[in-house]
Amino acid sequence: MSSGADKIVSNILSEARIKADQIIQETELEVKSFEEKESKNLELEKKKIIDDANKQSIMRYQQIISEAKMNARRLELETREEVIEESFNKATDELKKITSSSDKEYVDSLVKIVKEAAIEINGGSIIIHTKTEDKSKIENLLGNIATDVKSKSGKDTTFEFGEPITTIGGVILKTKTGDIEVNNTIEARLLRYKKILRSEVAKILFN
Repeated sequence: MSSGADKIVSNILSEARIKADQIIQETELEVKSFEEKESKNLELEKKKIIDDANKQSIMRYQQIISEAKMNARRLELETREEVIEESFNKATDELKKITSSSDKEYVDSLVKIVKEAAIEINGGSIIIHTKTEDKSKIENLLGNIATDVKSKSGKDTTFEFGEPITTIGGVILKTKTGDIEVNNTIEARLLRYKKILRSEVAKILFN
């Protein structure tokens, strides 16, 4: 090969090397830029995943705390209800003991609730229903009760006993015609006043 041809070949190779080096450098820059970009994207994605996980963790934590508070409150209310009901049960047991005796306080209460019911009926001919054991406790007091009722109602008042009833204590009074009835048994009175009594018991027990 002549020196001229050698020179031409040498020039071509030299330009090719320069071009190849340039391409390699450009490629390396592109690769580096791509890697940096991907690295940033990965960091952003990583940060997003961590942030989302943190948000989810916070939300779940708050949910768990909220549920725990609700459950604790529900359990507290249920426990209070149980304690209040137990108090009523014990009070009922005590009332059963009192009403099964000839305790003066209970007899006085019987007289009072007969009188209250008779006045509510507005006197007249009245039938008394009570448990068998209580009949003898008030039988001899009905005259005085009738006098007191008449002074309040302005009507002549008479009492007679009807069929005995099953009750802790107290009475059911009816007019002889059966038009009006007043339930003054202990169970009925407890039921009527239970809401108020519950509040009072709750104050005593929990305040």
